[in-house]
Order: sequence, then C-alpha cells, then structure tokens
Amino acid sequence: MFCEFLKKGAFCLARFIGIDLGTSSVLIYVKGKGIVLDEPSAVAVNDETGELVEIGRDALMMLGRTPAGISVIKPMSEGVISKYEVTLTMLQQFIKKATAMSQIFKPIIAVCVPSGITDVEERAVRDAATQIGARYTYLIEEPLAAAIGAGVDIMSPDAQMVVDIGGGTTDIAVISYGQIAFSESVRVGGDKFDEAITRYVRRRHNLLIGERTAEKVKTEIGSVWQREEPLTLEVKGRGVLEGLPKAVKLTSSEMVGALEDPVTSIVEAICAVIEKVPPEMLKDITKKGIIMTGGGSMLYGLDRLIANVTGIKTRVAENAISCVAIGTGMALERYLKDPGKAISFTREKKRYEFD
Repeated sequence: MFCEFLKKGAFCLARFIGIDLGTSSVLIYVKGKGIVLDEPSAVAVNDETGELVEIGRDALMMLGRTPAGISVIKPMSEGVISKYEVTLTMLQQFIKKATAMSQIFKPIIAVCVPSGITDVEERAVRDAATQIGARYTYLIEEPLAAAIGAGVDIMSPDAQMVVDIGGGTTDIAVISYGQIAFSESVRVGGDKFDEAITRYVRRRHNLLIGERTAEKVKTEIGSVWQREEPLTLEVKGRGVLEGLPKAVKLTSSEMVGALEDPVTSIVEAICAVIEKVPPEMLKDITKKGIIMTGGGSMLYGLDRLIANVTGIKTRVAENAISCVAIGTGMALERYLKDPGKAISFTREKKRYEFD
C-alpha cells in the first residue's frame, strides 16, 4: 500500500516533458511553462576525442566554417535517429539547459515520432529517452501531436486532415474519434527543399552554395506559387567552373521550378491519402479543410498549391512550427494514461486512451 502511494506520488510530482525531436530542430515543452527550448538539431564535436565542442544554434553557426579536427553533425535524418550516441549527448544537454532534472522524481517524457517509423527506429527513441533519465516514455505520432497543438478536437466524430511538414518527413493523417483513420509518411521535408535549391543553383547558375545559404534562400524567397511581386536575393558561393568566389541574384519565380520535385512528392502523398478516405469522411474534410503544420508548411504558396490540386481549402495553423511540441506536451497533460505504452501506431491498430 505504502509503495503504491509512493508510486502515485512520484507520478504526480514528476516533471512532464514533451519533446519534438526533429531532423532540423529540437523543441522541448514543459508542463506549466510551454516551449522552453527551440534549438537546431546540430552538434559540433572534436574528431579525435569525440568531445562536445558546441551544441544547437552555436554548432549550426559553425557549419561550413569549422577548423580542422572539428565536425558539425546532424544526428537526426529523415525524422529518425541516425547517430544514436550523438543524439543522446544532444538530448542530455538540451534537457539540462531547458529544465533542472530531479534525481528523485524522474520526468515523464513524451516524444513525437513519424507515423512511418520502424520497430528498430522506435526502440532507439525509447532507449534514448530512458538514457536521459525518463521515468516513463510515451511515443506519439507527429500528425496526432500536430493536430492537438493546432487546436483540433481529436475526439470529434468529424474527420480532420492534418499535414505536418517537418525537416525530414511529411506526415499526413485523417483523424476521427481519437484515432488516425488513414495516414501516410514520406521522407521529404524542409531538408529536401534545401537540397533541391542547392542542386538548382549549381545546375542553373554553376554556383556551389552551402547548407545555410540554401536554407536562407528557402526562407527568404522560397516559393511554390508565383508571387504578385517577385523577390530577389543575392547569394554568394564558389563558381563550379573557375573555382573562385562568385555571386548571383536568385528570384522567387525560379524557386517555383527549383522546388517542384520535393513539393510534388508531398502533394502526391496527400492525394493518395484522400483517395483512400470514404465519402462521409471526405465530406467532413472538404467542409473543415486541411490544416498544415511544421516549418515546411510556411513555404510561400504551398497551401494555395495543395488547395488548387485537391480542391479542398487549406490553411497553415497558427504557431505552425511549434504545433507538434505543444501538442506532445498537451497530450501528456490531458490525454495519456498508461505509462510506457506507445499510442497512435496505426499499424498496430491501437485505440487511444483518452479522458
């Protein structure tokens, strides 16, 4: 009896932490405080000793400028852990930075994962959470977390479609009665946008640019729909032919073509999910529209393009970048019950345990 009392007491006193462990960034949500950390998923390490040099934003600033013997590593790839030990170190440092960890009352942690995650990838996430000191670990699929963070009533019988475009993956889901009824996950996201821009600039302008420059182009003039007033941006890099410094002016108009391939993959995946949906659900989706979340959803004109192709009104959620992290934390606070149980894995046909 007393032991049971202690267990319940520890559960009540434990800190609730939601983690959006993304390819491009890590966001941490703490109960009662909201988003307490938003840092790039990047670590700078000493090649010889393996020691941590910088982490997060400071590490990303070193990308392309590192001295000999130091490498900047992005330990997440396509939404999953690709370098386990580096990810573990990164998470430990981020948790330490974001919140004081209690040795007595270990945190209860929820980590969002892509809906297409494999068993091996799932196990890596669980192990990492345990290693950083989690008392219990929940896994929640990204589109469900995104829906909660965007203010969707996931228990409603009316179907709602959510498209979450992260750095490494795009997760599409139709949610009804607290379940993901239909879903699709494609390993295309913001990083693929950057790669497409890099390839285009090299092919069209014979210019080599770095990752940070490609991201700047995407953020400032990236477009998939023609703007009324085109934007321009001067970028600098190394000429392919001469090998010397070179600058060119890029326009938002040419970005529409540059981004065509990755964007087409996303739109086709959305259409594939819509084609699976029965008529009654499709009627709900048509009425309520498609909600977009994640940093990739903010690419200019993407909402208009999806609406144009599908014929369904599409909007970008408020605080789109933070929706997954907020939803993960809110799920801990309001929905999750059974410690250690993965929820929302469509392939396992699990029903969610909600109040």
